[in-house]
Amino acid sequence: MTDRLAGKVALITGGAMGMGAAHVRAFVAEGAKVVVADIADDTGRALVAELGDAASYVHLDVTDAAGWEAAVNHTVETYGLLNVLVNNAGIYSIGPLEDYTPEQWNRTIAINLTGPYLGMRAALAALTAAAPASVINVSSTAGIQGYTGYHAYSASKWGLRGLTRSTAIELAERGIRVNSVHPGAIKTPLITSIMEVSDEDTTGNTLHRFAQPEEVSGLIVYLASDEASFVNGGEYVIDGGHSAGREI
Repeated sequence: MTDRLAGKVALITGGAMGMGAAHVRAFVAEGAKVVVADIADDTGRALVAELGDAASYVHLDVTDAAGWEAAVNHTVETYGLLNVLVNNAGIYSIGPLEDYTPEQWNRTIAINLTGPYLGMRAALAALTAAAPASVINVSSTAGIQGYTGYHAYSASKWGLRGLTRSTAIELAERGIRVNSVHPGAIKTPLITSIMEVSDEDTTGNTLHRFAQPEEVSGLIVYLASDEASFVNGGEYVIDGGHSAGREI
């Protein structure tokens, strides 16, 4: 522990497992208080029980505006303030365009893009009151380049990239920094539920492996910390060089 986040209070969505849980553990290790927001109640409560008084759990469907208001209120009532919001919750679905249903499209956009919008809107007053504050939107390399079949996922992650930039400009005068993070192939339950993942997978990146969630957490911690006090409106790719190009 180095206390890089001492005095910070964070609300992390999708915090019960995968990258979200890694971020929660990293924040607590660096001295922050963290509210874990998720729909996986049992898993989220188990994580909070492991971490003790530095963490609290709240049920949150990120597509529910009223749920967002309740989550922000819970955070402020529990820890006195809110100055870091990590919009990490997301879903992943792929398929050829002719088979991709409107229901798949709408659900993916609602969780991956409308959710962060609702979150920033709900948290705005609390973040302003606790400024300097930081919002970190977890996008994807699918928000940097296109992938076959990733229609709603790509649209949502490109949209989140745009939302990050517009809010970064607007909210800077309130002392709120907004940045986006763009992970590549990360070994999480979301990925392993869709495909076979082994340590031998090359994933098309220059390091020829999947990353562990904790490797992303270091970047999230940095953007939440005062070390990043002049960092705003940025897009931070963490993909093992996948989006750098291809060997020829």
